[in-house]
Amino acid sequence: MMEQKFVDFEIGKQKHIALVAHDGKKAAMVDWCDKHKEILKNHFLCGTGTTARLIAERTGLPVRAYNSGPLGGDQQIGAKIVEGGIDFMVFLWDPLEAQPHDPDVKALLRIAVVYDIPVANNLATADFMLTSRYMEETYSRKVLNFTAAVEERVEKMK
Repeated sequence: MMEQKFVDFEIGKQKHIALVAHDGKKAAMVDWCDKHKEILKNHFLCGTGTTARLIAERTGLPVRAYNSGPLGGDQQIGAKIVEGGIDFMVFLWDPLEAQPHDPDVKALLRIAVVYDIPVANNLATADFMLTSRYMEETYSRKVLNFTAAVEERVEKMK
């Protein structure tokens, strides 16, 4: 049985930031990025379809665009989190509007928690995250060692 219950992952000084916004929140996301572009320009940015395009057009920041959320973009971002390619996420979801891809949204939020990725779901939290001292230094996060957890479950079933 594996001994290490958690695995340490280091978030470097240069962050990989996912930017996701539902239709009713896209303008707020673009405004927020424009307001903070001097900080954001020092990091790697990605986002779902239209959101990424709107941010890039308005701010001039390079933003790696994935598919639109309903067309799999949320899942692509989730996969990048699993691969260790995203350090934190700003996800402005609209709590007052039903989303046709709600299961994808919940899956994305779930995987962010599983992999201990900081997530801002509103502008106040995004401001706090972006101005945190951790934006300028490395940060070590602990993630459950899934291999060890599975082995432990198998041992208990015997």
